[in-house]
Amino acid sequence: MASIVFVPKESTSGESRVAVSTDTVKKLIGLGFDVSVQKGAGLESRIPDEEYAAAGAKLVTATGAKTADVVLKVACPTDAEIKTYKKGAVVIATLDPYSNDKAIAAMAKAGISSFAMELMPRITRAQSMDVLSSQANLAGYRAVIDAAHEYDRAMPMMMTAAGTVPAAKVFVMGAGVAGLQAIATARRLGAVVSATDVRPAAKEQVASLGAKFIAVEDEEFKAAETAGGYAKEMSKEYQAKQAALVADHIAKQDIVITTALIPGRPAPRLITKDMLKAMRPGSICVDLAVERGGNVEGAKAGQVAEVEGVRIIGYNNVPGRVAASASQLYARNLMAFFATLVDAETKTVSINTEDELVKATLLTHDGKAVHPNFGGTATDGGA
Repeated sequence: MASIVFVPKESTSGESRVAVSTDTVKKLIGLGFDVSVQKGAGLESRIPDEEYAAAGAKLVTATGAKTADVVLKVACPTDAEIKTYKKGAVVIATLDPYSNDKAIAAMAKAGISSFAMELMPRITRAQSMDVLSSQANLAGYRAVIDAAHEYDRAMPMMMTAAGTVPAAKVFVMGAGVAGLQAIATARRLGAVVSATDVRPAAKEQVASLGAKFIAVEDEEFKAAETAGGYAKEMSKEYQAKQAALVADHIAKQDIVITTALIPGRPAPRLITKDMLKAMRPGSICVDLAVERGGNVEGAKAGQVAEVEGVRIIGYNNVPGRVAASASQLYARNLMAFFATLVDAETKTVSINTEDELVKATLLTHDGKAVHPNFGGTATDGGA
């Protein structure tokens, strides 16, 4: 009897994405698995039930989780969901391990093997599995679209018989995947774009997209990047110098997009109320870090707030605002990783704890929390 892969309709509030596409359903079946998809799971991602059925999936209710050998999700399962999973089941999702200690403990107690997709190492082998990059790419794009929607002026320069409309000035703070896509999108819409980042490598990337780079380029700046390519937390002295430079620059901007996140820590505060007060009334800030406390003072998760005459966009789950595209990319990331876990002969999931991808992403296994960074005591692992 073939192993069963179950894909639920996401129960987390505001989660519009789904973990499989029709293409990845076909690939899962090709690997020898039976695929069950909860009815309505893909509707918000523009994948109707009929398309899943045509791809070979069985349409089921939420009770399909009880017999599943593998559960593929977008968000971390709730306590109620975990209680329906059978012992030994494999769960793969974005588990947000920094904020879900209870869920990790519950999955360990239930004997579930759980993998956190966002802990995928940034190595060549895992590029096709990098959910952080695929989803951040769309978040950067959507941030500019949301800003343009709230901004009550034109983005590009327009020359008309009645006079010239100047181009909007857009400043992007953080030139990672989301920031670079925000720069590219704002440039496509005709804005004059500048950007900042604490990583030296970002300067060339920003310039390659036609934007101006803004940073205090001292010795600390030159060493401000981890081996994994993430930004380091900067000293108080550097932060003060950078804040002064940024404050002067922000006062001249129409739209500011912030993307700064440090894994496992609250988002750094980049923009204060005093900086907002210096901006022109009607200016826009988009805070892509609002779910981690926010880069912008006064930002409110899930809302468009107004502070000192500036509208601060703080939408949650920004990739989910482009759900159809986000689900397609997430499904491909998930499929690329899942295929590495499948034993071709037995057509079942085989977890090799010595594999570098497994070491980095496995949170719970054999009734224990096994990741050394998240409640585990194991020594063979780490992100």
